Amino acid sequence: MTTRLAPSNIQIIGNELAIAWEDGPETFTTFEALRKACPCASCCGEPDAMGVVMRPEVRYTATSFELRGWQLIGGYALQPTWGDGHATGLFTFRYLRRLGGVAE
Repeated sequence: MTTRLAPSNIQIIGNELAIAWEDGPETFTTFEALRKACPCASCCGEPDAMGVVMRPEVRYTATSFELRGWQLIGGYALQPTWGDGHATGLFTFRYLRRLGGVAE
């Protein structure tokens, strides 16, 4: 049986997103690393009808790395809102742990 992966606490500490996980580990991910790892189609691209992924050119501004807030989505993901208005990335809890350097 797989244990449900969930954060017990999420905080902003300096320029990092700190997450304490229910099963014990803590992860710290810089805002810049988090934003550059955004998994949304606007940042990563999406496949065309033939399955070829067209990767867009993403340009960042000074406010692109300002984390303004977030919301939890359905008990499985976090959706950040950035200073430049970008807010379409859904970071699953598993993905956030990998970004923070914790292997499962």
